[in-house]
Amino acid sequence: MGVLDGKVVLVTGGGNGIGRECALIAAREGAKVVVNDLGSSLSGGDEGSAGPAETVAQEIRDAGGKAVSNSESVTSYAAVEGMLKQALDEFGGLHAVINPAGILRDGMFHKMSEADWDSVIAVHLRGTFNVCRATIEHFREQQEGSYVLFTSTSGLLGNIGQTNYGAAKMGIAGLSRIIGMEGASKNVRSNVIAPVAWTRMTQSVPVKDEAAAERRKVMAQTIRADQPAILAVALASQQAKDVSGQIFGARGDDIQLYSQPRPIMNLHKDEGWSPSTVLSECFPQMSEKFFSVIPNRQMGGPVQVQAS
Repeated sequence: MGVLDGKVVLVTGGGNGIGRECALIAAREGAKVVVNDLGSSLSGGDEGSAGPAETVAQEIRDAGGKAVSNSESVTSYAAVEGMLKQALDEFGGLHAVINPAGILRDGMFHKMSEADWDSVIAVHLRGTFNVCRATIEHFREQQEGSYVLFTSTSGLLGNIGQTNYGAAKMGIAGLSRIIGMEGASKNVRSNVIAPVAWTRMTQSVPVKDEAAAERRKVMAQTIRADQPAILAVALASQQAKDVSGQIFGARGDDIQLYSQPRPIMNLHKDEGWSPSTVLSECFPQMSEKFFSVIPNRQMGGPVQVQAS
């Protein structure tokens, strides 16, 4: 018995990396899988290919599972509607969407082109809207559905050279939260994962020094794509029916729960504020709680707990 027995799952970006592992693990856990992958390069600049998605679907079938492939782009709303129709036609339903599809077009913001901004926003943020909007009425009508979406520490914490990617990923976190809030009465859930894994996306980040090269060697050995995929499949399961609106992290064998933005300090002035008093009174009192814009200067960290 698997945690997804009898369920149908759509996995985008399922031809490589985390998406591939999500599709394979979902199938091993009993799901019938629609494996979507455009089959383009990481930059999204090459013409797509049906090869990667069909390769994964065939691997599932060879192992005794049920899967079909789809090579359309999540940037097209009509194409995503077609993915829903394919799931209904082939397998008679759809119960979860796992959406790690993505591209990178990194660059410093002052050098970023409109094309590089638009391409990343289109795949990540617009693509996430498309897969959710095209399927949510179906989920609400059947009063069951789970979205497992993907954010990034590049948005949650920040990462130099990834303003387009970080902005899109923060948008996805907000989108997921509200979908979870609005869907609660219909048993429609949405959660996001910020993964760290050794994938072609990770490998594409430039190595700047020997320390970074050494970290990359360790990542290749210990931080695998199947680890966040395991979390994604668990969240897709109805056994996680009480888990919604959360932000998770997955790094190696660590699963993290992120805080969500809330006020951490409030200052009131009876007579109201002026620009001068904001500068002379407000900012100095708040400064100890400011987050640094210099990487690796943040204080504190998550509580480490060993699972029993």
